[in-house]
Amino acid sequence: MTLDESKRVHTAVTWPENDPATWRHVPTSSIPLDPARVAALTAAEWQRFTTTTVESGIHNKRASDSLPLGVTSSFQHWDPYPLSIKAAKGAWLTDVDDRQLLDLSMGFGAMLVGHLNSVVVAEVTRALEIGTLFVTPSPSATEVAERFQRRFGLDLLRFTNSGTEATMYAVRTARAYTQRHGIVKIEGGYHGGYDALSVSVKPSIDEAGPENAPVPVTPFEVEAGTVHVVPYNDLERLEQILSQHSSEIAAVVLEPVLENIGIVVPDAGYLAGVRALCDQYGVLLIFDEVKTGLTAGHGGASQRLGVTPDLVALAKSIGGGLPLAVFGGKAEYMQAVVDNRMAHFGTYNGNPLVMAAALAVDEVCTEDALAAAETLNENAMRAIDAVIVEHALPAHTVGFGVKGAVTWADTPVRNYRDYKRTDFGIAELSWLWGVNRGILTPPGLDEQWLVSLAHTSADMNLLVEEFAELAAALRA
Repeated sequence: MTLDESKRVHTAVTWPENDPATWRHVPTSSIPLDPARVAALTAAEWQRFTTTTVESGIHNKRASDSLPLGVTSSFQHWDPYPLSIKAAKGAWLTDVDDRQLLDLSMGFGAMLVGHLNSVVVAEVTRALEIGTLFVTPSPSATEVAERFQRRFGLDLLRFTNSGTEATMYAVRTARAYTQRHGIVKIEGGYHGGYDALSVSVKPSIDEAGPENAPVPVTPFEVEAGTVHVVPYNDLERLEQILSQHSSEIAAVVLEPVLENIGIVVPDAGYLAGVRALCDQYGVLLIFDEVKTGLTAGHGGASQRLGVTPDLVALAKSIGGGLPLAVFGGKAEYMQAVVDNRMAHFGTYNGNPLVMAAALAVDEVCTEDALAAAETLNENAMRAIDAVIVEHALPAHTVGFGVKGAVTWADTPVRNYRDYKRTDFGIAELSWLWGVNRGILTPPGLDEQWLVSLAHTSADMNLLVEEFAELAAALRA
């Protein structure tokens, strides 16, 4: 089987062969890695990290006196300390040790257009001369709303300031419309900090129940209400839950492509099946596109995959690095906002500064520009596939739009339990190996890289070369 023959997994619809939206190439053979060698390399890399990032360590100690863990979001922390960044431009970062790092994290998608994109800077600078906050209706917010209507196929939408707000208000809208409180979410899925969606986010397997019928795992500090948890890519279990509890369920909430546990793509027909079940049982379908959105393509993942939700949450990529999110969807359901069944407030919603950035992003993220970034991503994954095959590594690449990931397993990951069977030890080494060689991917060991509009083929070659060096070290 060649790379071309095995690379693509078709999901909800059959795409043309030249559409690189979704990619998964699983090698036909692999050789287990030597755990002792992985451990030795990891120890050496952590020593190298602490030797070359002294100022980051000093800064983290200072920051910890005022910020818990010395960070502004708990995800930013890792032991012994995270990198501290003082500047960014295009696809590159400068840390407090004056090291240059290729940014392949890009704010988890928020920096899709690149750091300090010239169009974003120009529009925001213009807004700074006009006014940053009116707390009234404004032509700038109306124009961006009209553009998002067209781009994402939304009847009505409202602006918020974070992905957590967007998913929260989408759920509240569904509850107000249906007059039900229960929700269904995917095991392992992350949707921000809203209590109802904080259930079974990477739960301990010891607490999570059977693989085919997971039980909700709720952190002590969370007051979640009625939440049912189902595996991704499992229509049978979803139908069981809906058939038993549809009278109490307002919505099914899911990422169309899971991007909290690497990249997990839907099986053929899965999303269409979820849509059909929601229709059958009178339950709303909410897509969380906070992490997909424009990184999935010009109109987001739902358009790319051919399945339309009732409500959608968007954030990150639409804001050009400024805090912007959206919830919206079909007019029938957004009527709950119109008639105040679901009152939505927010001082900073749709403020002129962020609207200026959103307008710039809409202008910059053309179909051609996004397609060019996707090509860079596909080329990089193809090259990494070749390295995996050459060294018979127990790993495979997965991609969606401008995002890609190496998953350390030699079988496909279709759900959270598959993800928990991947090799997190080598994932840690792989991430740290890159950091020590000037390439920053997200620190979660299960996140994906992002090819922004600022990245070049030379930049992506650095990722491939670093991965090839790691592969050679593993098989030395």
